[in-house]
Amino acid sequence: MDSVAILHYAAPPILGGVESTIARHARLLARSGHQVHIIAGRGGMEGEGITFHHLPLVDSRHPEILEIAAQLREGLVPPQFAAVQERIAAQLRPIFRQAPVVIAHNVVTLHKNLPLTAALHRLVREDAVRLIAWCHDFAWQDALYIPEMHAGFPWDLLRTPWEKTRYVVVSTPRREKLAALLRVPAKRIRVVPPGIDAAAFLKLEPLTRRLMAELSLLEAEPLMLLPARITRRKNIELGVRITAALQKSHPDAALVVTGPPGPHNPANRAYLEELLALRDSLGARVHSLYQHGEDGAPLHIPDPVLADLYRLADLLLFPSLREGFGIPILEAGLTRLPVFAADLPPIRESSAGHAAHLFDPRGDAEEIARRIARFTEEDTAYRLRRRVLRHYRWEAILKEHLVPLIKEASPHG
Repeated sequence: MDSVAILHYAAPPILGGVESTIARHARLLARSGHQVHIIAGRGGMEGEGITFHHLPLVDSRHPEILEIAAQLREGLVPPQFAAVQERIAAQLRPIFRQAPVVIAHNVVTLHKNLPLTAALHRLVREDAVRLIAWCHDFAWQDALYIPEMHAGFPWDLLRTPWEKTRYVVVSTPRREKLAALLRVPAKRIRVVPPGIDAAAFLKLEPLTRRLMAELSLLEAEPLMLLPARITRRKNIELGVRITAALQKSHPDAALVVTGPPGPHNPANRAYLEELLALRDSLGARVHSLYQHGEDGAPLHIPDPVLADLYRLADLLLFPSLREGFGIPILEAGLTRLPVFAADLPPIRESSAGHAAHLFDPRGDAEEIARRIARFTEEDTAYRLRRRVLRHYRWEAILKEHLVPLIKEASPHG
C-alpha cells in the first residue's frame, strides 16, 4: 500500500470538523494497510500505522504566522514572508519523500497560513508532491474573509487552479461554488462526502460489533430480525422461506434469529438442524446467532445486544403460530421498528391491529415476501436508512472514494 500524508494547521486530538475528518481518514487508511503521516502545527494523533510530524510553522496560530497574517490583512506582503515560506518547504520536503501523496485540508483555498500555502504550491510545481486539495472553506467566497483578500500574490493562490492537483469538496453545491471560483469545469472537482460511524452513533456493544462485522449485517437489505427461541411454535421455517423468496428481488436480504433451542424439549435441537438444512437447500441468508459464539461455543444473546439488534434491523419478522402475548411487538414499537407479524389475537391486541403488517402464519411465503418488498420500495425512512448505510458509512467512503483517489494520485498509479 502507498504511504499518504495528511496536512492541516491542526490535527486530533484538537477538536474541530476538519480535525474529526482527519482522524477518521487516518484510522481508515491505516487499517486498510496504508502508512499514514499526519503533518500539523498542533495536535499529536498517533497509532498503529500512523506517524505524527509536528511542524510548528504549519500552525495557523504560530506567532510568526500571526505576525505575517496581520500585515497581509492590510494588503502588505512582509519581508519575512519568503523566508518563512522557504523554511516550511524545507521541513515538508523530507516528509513528502516518505509520503508522495498528500491530502491537504483547506490549505489551498483558505488564508489562515499563506506562507504554508505558498510553500505547498512551490513543492507541487517542483513535482515534489502529488497533491489532493480537500477544500472545506473558500476565503474568496466568504463574506467574513473577502475584506482580507487582495489581488496578487499570495492571495491569488487561493482562487487560481493549481497544476497537478486533484480538488475535493464535500457536496455538489460546494463543487459548483469552487468551480466558479477557480473558473474550471465542475467535473475537475471530486465530491467526497463526510461519513458516519454507525456503530459509534448507535452505541453498539462489543459483541454486537463483532456479529455485525462477521455476518455483514449492515450490508443486508433489508435486515430482518426474528427474536425468538428455536421452538416449533415460533414457525421459523416460514421466516426462512420468506427470506429465500425475498432474495429473488432483494438478493442481499437477510434474517437474524436470535435465540437458542428451547431448553425444555430435546426435540428443539433436531428442529434447529431441520432449519439449517432448509436454509442451505434454499440458499437463504439466515443467521442463527446461537451458532456464532467464539471458538465454536454456543452464543446466548444478552439483553443489551438484543436491543442493539432492534436498532440495527430494518424490520421485525415474527411468524409465530401461537403466542400468549408477543413481547417483541412492544420492543419493536419502542425502537420504531416496522413489524411484519403473524395475525394472532394477542398480536392484534399489542399492535392495536393496525400498527403492524399482519399475515397468515400458515400463508404463502412468496406473497409475504412481496409485501415486504413493497414496503422497502415505499417506506421513505427505510430508503433513507439504506442510503446512509450504503453510501455514507466511513467504510463506504474509504472504499468508494478515498482509496481510488489516492491510487490515482500515487506515482505508482
